[in-house]
Amino acid sequence: MLPPSTLIPDRDLLTRIYAEDRPWLLGRLYTRLRNVEDAEDVAGDTFVQLIQTPRLASVREPRALIITIAKRLVWKLWRRRELEAAWLESLFDKGEQLAPSPQEQLVILQTLQQVDQMLDGLSAKARAAFLYSQLDGLTHKEIAAALGVSVSMVRQYIAQALQRCYALADAP
Repeated sequence: MLPPSTLIPDRDLLTRIYAEDRPWLLGRLYTRLRNVEDAEDVAGDTFVQLIQTPRLASVREPRALIITIAKRLVWKLWRRRELEAAWLESLFDKGEQLAPSPQEQLVILQTLQQVDQMLDGLSAKARAAFLYSQLDGLTHKEIAAALGVSVSMVRQYIAQALQRCYALADAP
C-alpha cells in the first residue's frame, strides 16, 4: 500500500488552499443557496473535485478554479431539484391510483437523472427540444413554436441529443 503522501499529490498545497479558501467558499455558497447543509455539501464536493485536478500546483488562481467547480455543482444541484420537482408534480397530477410504488419512483428518478447527465453539455434549446419530444410528446412544429426556432433546427437539436445519449450509453 502506498503511503498517504503519495495518494494525494500536492498535499501541503491542498491543505493550505482548504484552510484558506473553505470559509470564503462557504460564505459564497450560503449566499447563493441560503441553506447551510447544501453549502457544506457543495463545498465538500468542490474540494473532492479539486483534489482530482491534475497539476494543481500549476494553477495560478486556485480560487477561480474553486468557484468554477462550485458554480457547476450548484447548477447541477438546481437542475436535479427541478427534475425532482417536475417528477413529483407529475405524480401529483396522476393521483394515488396511478402513482408508481416508492421503488418504481426511485428507479424512474434515477433514470431521469442519468438522462439529465447525458444531456449535460448540450445547449439549453437542444435539451429542451429533446425533452419536449420524448417526455411531452410534442411534434417538431410545436417544439419549434415553443423554442422560437425552425422545425429543421428542432430536428438538429433532437439528433444532437440522441447522438449524445447513444454515445454515452455505449461508452464503457
